[in-house]
Amino acid sequence: MTDWLFELLAAYGVPVLALTTFASCLALPVPASLAMLTAGAFVATGDLALAPVAGSAFAGALLGDQAGYALGKRGGTWLDTSLAQRPKRERLFTRARDFTQRRGGPGIFLTRWLFSPLGPYANLAAGAGRLNWLKFTLWGAAGEAAWVGLYVGLGLTFSDDLALGAQVASQGLGFLAALGVTVFLGLWLLRAARRNRTP
Repeated sequence: MTDWLFELLAAYGVPVLALTTFASCLALPVPASLAMLTAGAFVATGDLALAPVAGSAFAGALLGDQAGYALGKRGGTWLDTSLAQRPKRERLFTRARDFTQRRGGPGIFLTRWLFSPLGPYANLAAGAGRLNWLKFTLWGAAGEAAWVGLYVGLGLTFSDDLALGAQVASQGLGFLAALGVTVFLGLWLLRAARRNRTP
């Protein structure tokens, strides 16, 4: 599927990229990050222009987020029934819903790029949980801008070796996620210690 998608990207450019990021935000199994990486490499070689590549990837992701939010808002009960038949997706949705409810806007921001496997489920959870639409949209747009900027930028930088660019992205995001979890646990332990000291 990846080779086929890249051939379409080379032939049709930005519309395919927009459709790919849109589909990925609805939990469809498409390699959106790799498509943006490749599009960035096409920009570096002069085959595509930067503004349309970044704009189409961003617009597709933003529209996908909005579609996921609307589906969650209108189909909360249906979601619970449907996901109950798919345990793996139900676990992702539960994690995304809990993360979104605890973290609100910053949680939406982080699920766009740092914890991206949760992103499509966070969209549904935000809609089902009636998270304020404007808050969802603004935090989501900021997160999608980070996601697009990261992968298109890496494609530009590593246009001669996309495998290395993908590896840098994977390891860098893994490090940031681990750092975020460490900071969160440290703050949680600090609060717990203060509560225990209070008479």
